[in-house]
Amino acid sequence: MIDFGLRLTLRGGREAGVRLAVTAAAVTLGVGLLLAILAAVNGVTTQNARYAWLNSGIAEATAPGAPATPDPAWATLGTDHYAGRTITRVDVAATGPRGPVPPGVPRLPGPGQYYVSPALSRLLAGAPASELGDRFPGRRLGTIGAAGLPGPNFLVAIVGHTPGELSSVPGVARITTIATRTPGDCPNCTTGIRPDGVDLILGVTAVALLFPILIFIATATRLSAARREQRFATMRLLGATPRQVAVVSAVESTVGALIGTVLGFGLFFAARVPLSTVAITGERFYPGDLSLTGLDVALVAVGVPLGAAIAARLALRRVRISPLGVSRRAAPPAPRAYRLIPLAAGIGELTWFLGRRPATTGGQTLAYLTGIFLMMAGLVIAGTWLTMIGSRLMVGRANRPATLIAGRRLADDPRAGFRAINGLVLALFVTSTAVGVITTMVADAGSRHREPAAQDTLMADYSGGWTSVLGVPRTSVRSVPERSLATLRATPGIRQVMVIHTDPLGSTVELGGPPTVAGLVSCRELAGVASFGRCPAGAQTASIAPNFFEDTDSVPPLYAAQGWPAAAISPARLATLPVQMIVVRTAGSGPVIERARTALDRAVPYRSSAVTVAENTANEDSAKLLASYQQLAGVVVLVSLGIAGCSLAASVVGGLNDRRRPFSLLRLTGVPLSLLRRVVILESAVPLLVVAVVASGAGFLAAGLFLKSQLHYTLRPPGAGYYLTVAVGLIASLAVIASTLPVLNRLTGPATVRNE
Repeated sequence: MIDFGLRLTLRGGREAGVRLAVTAAAVTLGVGLLLAILAAVNGVTTQNARYAWLNSGIAEATAPGAPATPDPAWATLGTDHYAGRTITRVDVAATGPRGPVPPGVPRLPGPGQYYVSPALSRLLAGAPASELGDRFPGRRLGTIGAAGLPGPNFLVAIVGHTPGELSSVPGVARITTIATRTPGDCPNCTTGIRPDGVDLILGVTAVALLFPILIFIATATRLSAARREQRFATMRLLGATPRQVAVVSAVESTVGALIGTVLGFGLFFAARVPLSTVAITGERFYPGDLSLTGLDVALVAVGVPLGAAIAARLALRRVRISPLGVSRRAAPPAPRAYRLIPLAAGIGELTWFLGRRPATTGGQTLAYLTGIFLMMAGLVIAGTWLTMIGSRLMVGRANRPATLIAGRRLADDPRAGFRAINGLVLALFVTSTAVGVITTMVADAGSRHREPAAQDTLMADYSGGWTSVLGVPRTSVRSVPERSLATLRATPGIRQVMVIHTDPLGSTVELGGPPTVAGLVSCRELAGVASFGRCPAGAQTASIAPNFFEDTDSVPPLYAAQGWPAAAISPARLATLPVQMIVVRTAGSGPVIERARTALDRAVPYRSSAVTVAENTANEDSAKLLASYQQLAGVVVLVSLGIAGCSLAASVVGGLNDRRRPFSLLRLTGVPLSLLRRVVILESAVPLLVVAVVASGAGFLAAGLFLKSQLHYTLRPPGAGYYLTVAVGLIASLAVIASTLPVLNRLTGPATVRNE
């Protein structure tokens, strides 16, 4: 029977060939997607391992029992910025020739020497020295190899110094071993990828893409389902046993699955380079990072064909029960309103977590994925009932034969009508959810950075982060040379330089929450940075909260009217106090900001890099995550809409093939072909438009509930791009339906009735 099944599959004529090709195409997409997700998981692990060395100096990051080098090294880790991009900077000082060496470089750089990544090398070559290059004085020894870079676009520099220069810098670490443990194994590690967050991204992406893929595969396997059941029933009547029929069916499905599996592997390897440009973690992958383990290959290569064989066996349950049952068909019962329960359950599950967000990332992943999964499944289950409602409305308002016939056919079998468009409905749900989340996150991030001061004011914080909590700053700069400040003030485009000093009395100010450590500022300098508030009348120095831009977009109302509190310290005494922050107001242009940033780096080396207020407000990890969401949302929208279009075309053609006898009889009775074409279009278009409205609304509801629970954001309306995408998607869907109409003429000729 296996040989017989192969003959039917490979030599069964055009119909069998089309069915085999579509099934193989569906499995190809499914396998390619599955392999891409598995490779992405492996790629994150590989990429994270190359972040590990940047955590050297943190005790938990060193593997137990790792040998120490004879000559320790001093090192500090910091971040710099240029043109909206983040640069990781590692300042090192070797104490001897046998010190720890990071991966990717042959040795530690000496004083006045440095290594840079290839991406930073290209950036240095194209930027004026006063804007970027002067931050790395000395001689470049070479570039850092891939072993020390998380990705090809990663910007990092390793800068050498003398031990005397670096050993007394606050925050410096004494390193004897290069770290090898990643943040997933090291809770206190600060650099790298938190796997839980990536699991959430990949989980949402996988669910969003797998649903359309599974629907496409199911649609492909149902091609000519009625005719296949008749053929298998005929085989039963001729004496074939249920086992023999099952073997033939399994061979048909397995051959298509095997071909699709092989092509799926080819699709994955062909698309691996483009896939590596999608920065899931905020950094691009090297193509080799997207690799597969032997277990991954075995699971996909064996599991997919095996699953296809099992699905084929389950699909023949009616033929196994009774071969005559295929010809004794009755109209299925009308769907009931209880089909709305799963959709309502998904909405209720997401609503439950408003104000009850799980504490762990794993709990959040389970909670939100469960709710979204229920809503997606609920749309598929409720779609039949919604299609029936739409068909009844169409019949009640029918004034033309095509509308009446299409409405009656949909009312008799709404499952078949919805089956043609369920993939597209899910694509619209996914699109609406993704666009709703991304639009809101981008709008919220942008609203905090719209003030001019957020864009043109630089802040260099030397307090070790203690400007935002109650307590004495852990670190500060004893003094900044007046010559450096004069050079900074003389830089073209810089309008004001304000120095914030440490308050020896520990005064505090209120920002609407817990008291915040105050800094001391000269009222003369504060007058030039109006966006930071003002001094009370007659005061020469004031207590100011230098971090209020982190939480609000304006001076707190408490101090807006009367000014910041006056401080009982003279300007002469103020100039002798340690510096905890320097604020520079610029003209706002990119080159001016970068020149000012370079001047601050040169004035106070080895310390925190200057950032704009907008950069300070925007969390780097959140920005990377948002960029990842934006890229993945684009991938999800494009892939899901494309797959849904293929599923729609296959379903419409399959439906025409199954109904060619009744359509042929209608043509023999005088029904014109144009009327049948209108019937086909209405049968697909009406449920599509009805359920599309529900799917889009459900998508925005899911996005709103997720944003409110997870981020405490209120859903923002999407821009014109969303409506254009939906309109193009619907028009393309109607075009796909129209493209199948030429098949109708060939399938409904007199020969069809005569041959059957």
